Amino acid sequence: MTLKDILPSKLGFGAAPLGNMFRDIPEEEALATVEAAWNDGIRYFDNAPFYGAGLAEIRMGEALATKPRDEFVISTKVGRIILDEIEDVSVRDLGEKGDVFKYGRPNKIVNDYSEDATLRSIEDSLKRLKTDHIELAFVHDVAQDFYGDEWLVVFEKARTGAFKALDRLRDEGVIKAWGLGVNRVEPIELLLALEGPRPDGFLLAGRYTLLDHDRALQRVMPAVAERGLGIVVGGPYSSGALVGGPNFEYAPATPQILDKVARIKTIADRHGVSMKAAGLQFALANPAVAAVIPGASKPDRIAEDSAALKEVIPADFWREIRHGGLVNSAAPLPIPA
Repeated sequence: MTLKDILPSKLGFGAAPLGNMFRDIPEEEALATVEAAWNDGIRYFDNAPFYGAGLAEIRMGEALATKPRDEFVISTKVGRIILDEIEDVSVRDLGEKGDVFKYGRPNKIVNDYSEDATLRSIEDSLKRLKTDHIELAFVHDVAQDFYGDEWLVVFEKARTGAFKALDRLRDEGVIKAWGLGVNRVEPIELLLALEGPRPDGFLLAGRYTLLDHDRALQRVMPAVAERGLGIVVGGPYSSGALVGGPNFEYAPATPQILDKVARIKTIADRHGVSMKAAGLQFALANPAVAAVIPGASKPDRIAEDSAALKEVIPADFWREIRHGGLVNSAAPLPIPA
């Protein structure tokens, strides 16, 4: 069973903002955002223990507790255990994402990709999410952005631990599918090259967007499509940069990125196209993509995402950004060939 078989729709909900990503989000606002997603018909919700040290899972569990469990799909992640012990948030070593969740819970986060930790992680997530099962489990962040030169050592620990555990849980019917949830393409390439584990798909954040897609397009998307697997695209707005925000890749956007955004926006404005629509529809045009999961922390953002998916974009917009070298010439676009 692939991700495309499991996911109920092309648009899902990325729960990272519920973990107080970049700001201290009031409880009622977080819960109202999940409620808005539900009312808008969204039935796929992605989460992770890492998001606010369990805060995002707790909030989502609360918001979905009264909904019929057979009507929605949850994915969460393994690789990190959240302890009851408190730590100094300012001294956490989180690779390139140092300050992303500084407003989350101060609970100690332990990186552990072993088999035992994988089983414990899922068990803990079920409690926070107030559910008795999850459909999808992604092995979280086994990549350079978190572990630098040590990432291959961490990947090897996951190969002998988490991958085997998730293969077994999937075969036993405890979960429906598993894969990697990463911000880099190299771990996906490496896993696809292995003989042993049999992943069902991947969550790739930030690497198949309008602003950054070259490497994924060449190295990952064809291999995933060829095997009949699927990719969930996280961060389709590139940490907000695509839609006018100051950040790209969880850090202040560079002048080059801001210039690229401005050039795309000039063309979009001329054609009456919203940047959200361009971002979501670009990602979904690739046959390997099963769903997109923009994050939201305000209820009104949900309606914007939903409208962006339905917006009719003139073919001339896509032709113009391709002609201007603003997308890879090989990238599939949502226009007739």
